[in-house]
Amino acid sequence: MNKRKGTGAERELLHLFFDNGWAAARVAGSGCMPEPSCDLLAGNGILKLAIECKTSRKKKKYLDKEQIKDFELFAQKFGLSALIAIRFARQGWWFVSPAQLEKTGKGLAISLEDIQKKGKSFEQLVR
Repeated sequence: MNKRKGTGAERELLHLFFDNGWAAARVAGSGCMPEPSCDLLAGNGILKLAIECKTSRKKKKYLDKEQIKDFELFAQKFGLSALIAIRFARQGWWFVSPAQLEKTGKGLAISLEDIQKKGKSFEQLVR
């Protein structure tokens, strides 16, 4: 995801959370710093989430294993639930935990079909 598209996707998701009564904050500089972090923090008083945002035009999204490992460590240290948010082209936002990602030879992946089976849509997450 290029930087501009990534920033736009993060802001889109941030506004969706606010529009649905949640609080959310974008973590500026995530992905540019050597220290682990996340893209968004979101919560509703019950759920408190660290979110890593991704987008894909293809039917499968590949992720860097080390980046996700660092993200999970960040969320754990903060006491937050870690979720990967992926917006597949014209399919809306879908959420899975890092444990639900498929292990590939060098990294991790999830297909649109699998995320729809294993994960939650934005609407399911916020209700």
